Amino acid sequence: MASSEPAAKPQAVFLPCPAPSHVTSALKLAKLLHWKGFHITFVNTEANQERILRAGGDGPSFIADGLPSDFQFTTIPDGLPSPDAVQGARYIDAVNESMRNLMREPFIDLVETLNRRAALDTSFPPVSCIVSDCLMTFTTAPVGAKFGIPVVNFWPISATAVLCFMRCPELFEGGFIPFQGHRSVNHLETVVDLIPGMKQMRLRDFPNLLGNSPVDEMVFHLTLDAIKCGEGSAAEVVNTYESLEPDALEALSSMLQKPVYAVGPLSLLLGRIPREENRTRDIRCNLWEEETECLRWLNSKQPSSVLYVNFGSLAHLTPQQAAEFASGISDSGHPFLWVIRRDLVEGGATAIPIPEEIDGRGFTSGWCPQEEVLNHPAVGGFLTHCGWNSTMESLSAGVPMLCWPCFADQHTNCRFVCHECQTGIEMSHDVKRDEVASLVRELMGGEEGKKLKKRALELKKSTEEAAGPSGTSSNAFHRLVLETFLM
Repeated sequence: MASSEPAAKPQAVFLPCPAPSHVTSALKLAKLLHWKGFHITFVNTEANQERILRAGGDGPSFIADGLPSDFQFTTIPDGLPSPDAVQGARYIDAVNESMRNLMREPFIDLVETLNRRAALDTSFPPVSCIVSDCLMTFTTAPVGAKFGIPVVNFWPISATAVLCFMRCPELFEGGFIPFQGHRSVNHLETVVDLIPGMKQMRLRDFPNLLGNSPVDEMVFHLTLDAIKCGEGSAAEVVNTYESLEPDALEALSSMLQKPVYAVGPLSLLLGRIPREENRTRDIRCNLWEEETECLRWLNSKQPSSVLYVNFGSLAHLTPQQAAEFASGISDSGHPFLWVIRRDLVEGGATAIPIPEEIDGRGFTSGWCPQEEVLNHPAVGGFLTHCGWNSTMESLSAGVPMLCWPCFADQHTNCRFVCHECQTGIEMSHDVKRDEVASLVRELMGGEEGKKLKKRALELKKSTEEAAGPSGTSSNAFHRLVLETFLM
């Protein structure tokens, strides 16, 4: 029997890319829209949903218990193998095929199902907008066009990186970025002034989608094709803030000729929601179970004394790199908290070879609540892969960085952090224990480290201002809701 209660809210359907950092960022934006009165349908792929459930703790609780009736999770089939069974290039290739070709029809079926339910139950709203990850446009753009539903592209990366992706075809056409191993070290130092706000940008500072491996080439074309598919979107949303990337945001808006909303840091916007109004506070989509014992360990340490080490959700170390990092961090003499995923080291290694003589100075942990760690007073520096989520969280916490980028937009983020923000030190990708030890000492207590800390605290203040009640990001989010979702 159909309900007579009228639907009073719009429904936003979220489709994130099936990568941990993308899911995490999309969920934050979904929570913000829910706070603004939206019904949310958050779509995970079946493979990711399986991982979330296996993670325990957060997984089953958000699916089964305490979930607001107007915030629902669902899945679509993706054809993906388990990441535990297939890793590396084979798994990336499978994700590429799934994103391009396998999700569209299941997503069409999902939208039709949601709208049929709305037709039978007036208390359930029809789909009014699709929030698409920037890499999911192969699915969302044709579905939006089929049903006449506006699509908003969400970029969980910097505006500078977005510009880099969009300018890559010019580099390719100009012969700057040949594939398949034809690049020399000297060639990568070539300066290309294409990106506003990035002075003396070298080819190697562009996203590493231009590399000398089949995977690099595959991801390069995936990204460019996804951008082209998303050209008809109603608006672009970027997890950054105006005073951090003013030139890049202005250039992006000019290139796209459509609204670009800088609504970051998303974590700080969420943090200012009054506790009694935030019904989604405890909803998480972790692909690993978070361990919190590290927070108790941090409580025993002096202010700004601990180096936090985390290479994110996808980066891998060779056994040699792991050994050099372990020895260098140990030799630095500083306490450290190191997050070690079970698949962090290539070849199936189960442990990092941390020297025994550190006498309790170090603490290793599985996946941890990173924002809480970075905001802990004991943390004084962050050894990071420079993923954009980690970068924004570090800037928001006022923590300087030691940067070791691996792939995708991380090289661009590294350049931005070290040269534009001046809150980080770049280290060589060829990991050597002596360099690691020296740079950790400099970051944690050297003269350069003190300058970086001062600048990091200045940027922390700017993030707080942007996310404040009258800040640029708060105003941009308000405009996004009024001008795009409720138009």
